[in-house]
Amino acid sequence: MDYAPFGTTGEQVSRLCLGTMMFGGRTDKPEADRILGSAIEAGVNFIDTAAMYCDGLTETILGEICQGRREQLFVATKVHKGVDAASITSSIDESLARLRMEYVDLYLIHWPRQGMQPEPMMRALNEVVQAGKARFVGCCNYPAWLFAHSNAIAERNGWARLVSNQLPYNLVERGVEIEILPQARAEQVAITIYRPLLIGILAGKYQPGAPLATDSRGETDARISAWLERYGAALAGFARFAEERGAHPAHVALAWLLHSPAVTSVIGGVSRLSQLQPQIDACSLALSDDEYAQLSALFDSAVKEEAGGAFPGLRRELQLLG
Repeated sequence: MDYAPFGTTGEQVSRLCLGTMMFGGRTDKPEADRILGSAIEAGVNFIDTAAMYCDGLTETILGEICQGRREQLFVATKVHKGVDAASITSSIDESLARLRMEYVDLYLIHWPRQGMQPEPMMRALNEVVQAGKARFVGCCNYPAWLFAHSNAIAERNGWARLVSNQLPYNLVERGVEIEILPQARAEQVAITIYRPLLIGILAGKYQPGAPLATDSRGETDARISAWLERYGAALAGFARFAEERGAHPAHVALAWLLHSPAVTSVIGGVSRLSQLQPQIDACSLALSDDEYAQLSALFDSAVKEEAGGAFPGLRRELQLLG
């Protein structure tokens, strides 16, 4: 397992972050215990959870199976309820009780919301850090301007700064290349990625033109049919690329993400032990710069200007930053 610096924290985290959203749902406690043990044995030290997963049961199970293993792990959880100061300070206490931990390593705002007040939020996050209940704070799904605005508030007041941003990113969903990833490179922001396989599409779970399985998420998530229709030709090229290299499509999709110098870790959601090793193996697949560019060009999903010119996204911005 390879590791990467977690922003400016001085911590090193595994490139694969174990996502625990299925713990307590599809995954019972004994299987969750086996998954966690195997992940640690493989070198995974980064664990992502949230209070809202399975109405808190995920945190409860994770807390039980982390006993005796806590010091080996970098654990992240998220604010529950709302984004007001009271929710921020009360949610951490509830999470710590379920997790059976004195602190988490990373405490995250889950979503920005209409009417949110960044200054009271940053004050409350700082109080959590000052109380020793979280070592670092960060956010999920923040645009670059809001991340910078929040940290400007923290800087003026001498409060704890946001150190990370967690976002969806894959070969199709690429809006983060415009501002967020260049910001991460310039300011050493840790970036963790969710939805790396586009809800299974980039793992070959769904095929363009083929009927969706009756028990699959494709029946209830309209995005899957829309993506399959729009990117059918690109997905066929992607599958050929993987086949020519003797690699599983999911491995290639993860390798494409990890090739970016702005990406710290990719969250791998696991519901059963058999799913873990393929994701660990994927972290050892390296792409050349040419292969990365070839994959990027397959999908007509990079954001462009209306005038027709390519928007100055990740590649150009990283070159400018050196």
